[in-house]
Amino acid sequence: MEIENTKAQMRKGVLEFCILCILSEKDAYPSEIIEAMKNAKLIVVEGTLYPLLMRLKNEGQLGYEWKESTSGPPRKYYKLTPAGKEFLNGLHTSWQELVDSVNQIAKQYSPNTL
Repeated sequence: MEIENTKAQMRKGVLEFCILCILSEKDAYPSEIIEAMKNAKLIVVEGTLYPLLMRLKNEGQLGYEWKESTSGPPRKYYKLTPAGKEFLNGLHTSWQELVDSVNQIAKQYSPNTL
């Protein structure tokens, strides 16, 4: 397996967590979410983002609100629901535990190239 494929799979696994983190700061239009991800070097395309946003909305983690735009039609801004905030708190704890565990293993068993 090529490293790029593995890296892509790793990124996919954290997209939901990253999107919820972005929305914990403020309501956001999908292009703003994509831009924030791009700035963090996590490239995501609309074809990946929209189904994920819809799934999170259907699960009750997100809601949305239509807001007027000065440069075109109204835009759908996504926001965390109270259930989404609680879910994000749980993900944050799980993420930190995972990072700590992976770092421990990497330090103990990886070659001296790290």
